[in-house]
Amino acid sequence: MPPTYLTQEGFEKLQQELEYLRTTRRHEVAERLREALEDGDSGVDADAECDAARNEQAFVEGRIQELKLILANAQLIDEDRKRDEIQIGSKVTIQEDDFDPESYTIVGAVEAHPSNGRISNESPLGKALIGHKAKEDVTVQAPNGSFTVKILKVE
Repeated sequence: MPPTYLTQEGFEKLQQELEYLRTTRRHEVAERLREALEDGDSGVDADAECDAARNEQAFVEGRIQELKLILANAQLIDEDRKRDEIQIGSKVTIQEDDFDPESYTIVGAVEAHPSNGRISNESPLGKALIGHKAKEDVTVQAPNGSFTVKILKVE
């Protein structure tokens, strides 16, 4: 399995989520399921509550397994990387045509959140920017066609 690129902050957030799911959430869901099974009513509402509790339990257990796999394959982004060439962890400011400049941080897919300025290294834009430097023009091959951006700054 390929590595999962994470910032130190992202790694810690995933560890905290895993710990919460293993301790608090797992017990809450187990209690909900126990109560639903003990209810004794054999009506539609009781069956629906049992099904909902089982589904929630399956979701929690699935997420725990997913987080364990992500963390086991995690590769932390090097904070002491070269600052002039775009890499995972770089903060870049780009501009397309006459639009306003936009700033993004290149992160691994797990931490991507484009509306918060965090784009995946696997996205068309992230993939195109990797390896380039400030002042370069980069053509991005996107699903809706290609476009060109100017790299204004790399941090």
